[in-house]
Amino acid sequence: RGSTATVKEKMALLIRQVGRQCLRTKVFPVLCTRHIAPMGTTAREEMQKFWNKNNQLSRPLSPHLTIYKWSLPMAMSICHRGAGVVMTTGVSLFALSALFVPGDFASHVELIKSLSLPPQLIFCTKFAICVPLTYHMWNGLRHLVWDAGQGLKMPQVHWSCYFVLFMAVCAAFGMASA
Repeated sequence: RGSTATVKEKMALLIRQVGRQCLRTKVFPVLCTRHIAPMGTTAREEMQKFWNKNNQLSRPLSPHLTIYKWSLPMAMSICHRGAGVVMTTGVSLFALSALFVPGDFASHVELIKSLSLPPQLIFCTKFAICVPLTYHMWNGLRHLVWDAGQGLKMPQVHWSCYFVLFMAVCAAFGMASA
């Protein structure tokens, strides 16, 4: 109870101090602005200088992907983001279908079984569903290793790229086989 009273007292002092500062600003605005330095230029002028300099130097509007030399780590970074988007979209669509499509999960499984699809098509579909999940998981583990400060030299980065790809395909193959 004693600590609650001190918190209330501190809050009251803080509110009182803020109120006094607001009052000083109204009565003596010069005192409150004495530490503010005038700006030499406005934001609009700075932006105009930036664009004029870019035009004089003939810089492109923004760098395009075609100016970069593609590397495996670069492609894997883009694929990691893409896998996250694919999984988010898939889970969202699955959730919406669970809300709006009549029937339960068991009835949908029975519907798929009744189509008499060839096992190769079912395997390929399951593999295609599992690849983003396993790739994103293994690449996320690689990023956790990097966050720990390990494997950041370029030969290790390239080796880890191949390792992630191999493990993602193997895990997806195993999941699709089940």
